[in-house]
Amino acid sequence: MPVYLDHAATTPILPEALAAFTAALGTVGNPSSIHSAGQRAKMLLEDGRAAVAASLDADPVEVVFTSGGTESINLAVKGMFWARQQDRRRPRIVVPGGEHHATVDTVAWLEQHEGAVVDVVPLDAQGRVDLTALEARLADASDVALVTFLWANNEVGTIAPVSRIVELAHAAGVPVHSDAVAAYGQVPVSFAASGLDALSVSAHKIGGPVGIGALVLGRRATVEPLIHGGGQQRQVRSGTQDAPAAAAFGVAASMPHADVRALRDRLVAGVRAAVPTAVLMGDPVDRTPRQAHFTFPG
Repeated sequence: MPVYLDHAATTPILPEALAAFTAALGTVGNPSSIHSAGQRAKMLLEDGRAAVAASLDADPVEVVFTSGGTESINLAVKGMFWARQQDRRRPRIVVPGGEHHATVDTVAWLEQHEGAVVDVVPLDAQGRVDLTALEARLADASDVALVTFLWANNEVGTIAPVSRIVELAHAAGVPVHSDAVAAYGQVPVSFAASGLDALSVSAHKIGGPVGIGALVLGRRATVEPLIHGGGQQRQVRSGTQDAPAAAAFGVAASMPHADVRALRDRLVAGVRAAVPTAVLMGDPVDRTPRQAHFTFPG
């Protein structure tokens, strides 16, 4: 019987989330409509939004539903970059090495098409951001549009020093976005405590359905939208919202997540016993509980 272990890529949908999703699919109505059918759909949508917000220690109004983590990252990075060009030119995007391709390809597109200057901050051998280098890059931040970084590395699981990164950037007057897709559901993620301006997550990493994610956008944060239309979701992301997916996302966000560190450590010990030359990658302490990334010399 096959055993599925690649939860870093996607998780199986939780039975409770699947039940909420299938039940909600029978609800007819556009959440933007003011008639009773529309308001029933809106209730499903907003209950889901409130649950996702609670799981991230954010206000419901700060949760902007998207099609997933990739769109959330694109909306944050492109939207914040464009918004920061409105009063004067700020071409530089400060980003650590080793980011997910959703960020890497987004900043590369901005470099090619919008004249962005990508300033890559090095990582150490454990995948941690070099804070001294970051501080040096922000010493003169007059041309910096934003800082963006992974809350937890999706490959090796190293957790970033979130508060310190935000502190350095905000001291220089620069807004900050974090891709928390790999951290969500594994470690506590508090948008309020982090001080971030924007944060991206995805439902299918925590037992929700594929096809829905969220950009948590602070009340005072400004982005230029990628999608224009009806002005839904604070005019940040127009389009008829997916109430059934939001309902399922909310249920998944509300479910407790098992502490599997003991299983991870048992796996690590077993691999090291079988292959003594195996090298465990990532921070040995500050890492996500569900990832064990090895390299095998030779």
